[in-house]
Amino acid sequence: MDLVLPLWFEVGSLVILTLILLGDLLLILKRPHIPSTRESTLWVVFYVTLALIFAGLMWMIAGPEFAGQFVAGWLTEYSLSIDNLFVFVLIMSQFAVPRRYQQEVLMVGIIIALVLRGLFILAGAAIIEQFSWVFYLFGAFLVWTAWRQAFPGGDHDDDVKQENFVVRLLRRMIDISDSYDGAKLRTVVDGRKMWTPMIIVFAAIGVTDLLFAIDSIPAIFGITTSPFIVFTANIFALMGLRQLYFLLGDLLDRLRYLHYGIAFILAFIGVKLVFHAMHVNELPFINNGEHIEWAPEISTWMSLGVIIVAMTVATVASLIASAREKKNGTTDAAAAAAGAAAPAGMAPSAEAAAVVAEEKGTPPTVDQPRSDA
Repeated sequence: MDLVLPLWFEVGSLVILTLILLGDLLLILKRPHIPSTRESTLWVVFYVTLALIFAGLMWMIAGPEFAGQFVAGWLTEYSLSIDNLFVFVLIMSQFAVPRRYQQEVLMVGIIIALVLRGLFILAGAAIIEQFSWVFYLFGAFLVWTAWRQAFPGGDHDDDVKQENFVVRLLRRMIDISDSYDGAKLRTVVDGRKMWTPMIIVFAAIGVTDLLFAIDSIPAIFGITTSPFIVFTANIFALMGLRQLYFLLGDLLDRLRYLHYGIAFILAFIGVKLVFHAMHVNELPFINNGEHIEWAPEISTWMSLGVIIVAMTVATVASLIASAREKKNGTTDAAAAAAGAAAPAGMAPSAEAAAVVAEEKGTPPTVDQPRSDA
């Protein structure tokens, strides 16, 4: 079903969202810092609340179908954006980006992502309008992407390898200094102007955004064909992403089953797209070019329910597994400390001393090898 929202609502929404993004960018440029947990939490809550208010306005202005499609699209893109954070963590670590300037890097990455996704959305909308059979391709692509998510085989490492190719190419083409100069892209070394490693970080982030745009845009077109809903869902999914980066921190490593939830969502949307393609089929070699009436049409609300359940199950399962592993690790450490206790008159082993010191919160002291010099 083609959706048409009031023009004043679309224009006004885009203007307000652009102003919010510009304000966020100016805030970072004026006061680069490491956000606290409280600050990050407040910003994430603000952006999530803003998205829900936007969905409420769509419900009042255009009805529940519009609002449902936006929420389903936003949640899908948000889950994929969280997966994107895993690669951002790898990039930041690989290039040793000073934590003080990571906010600026993330904001530039978000802007690059918005531009790339905007282009993909325009292209996708034009293609879908002219060629309905493209839903077959989108559906097959999403099922393949779901398989790759569920069984990554070092998929994130592959992304970094592709980024390394970009890095090698850049180093051959331009002069890059060995150290950062704040958040600057250009610096002067021995009287000679050079690029800083920040240009490499931006290039790596850009490649990552391109790869994720290729995955995410077909996914949301499986929920709605409205370019406005697709674009605003992407904006809201990316807003607050940098604060989420600092808020989650090490928690990302604990979300070990997140990729299974994302894989299930992508596979579900892929199957939904194939069913939709069958329902509106025009290919002459399939059912003689006639629509396949028995193909089911999956509703927006069913899609929304599947997305919420999949992400909830993946998150809860991840946290339970992490808590169980942490508990077992604590038990093993205590057992190791008890087992390493030495008999009376003998010094405890270095391993036992390390365990006891760690439990007390003090660094263990290790005897240095004696020198006979």
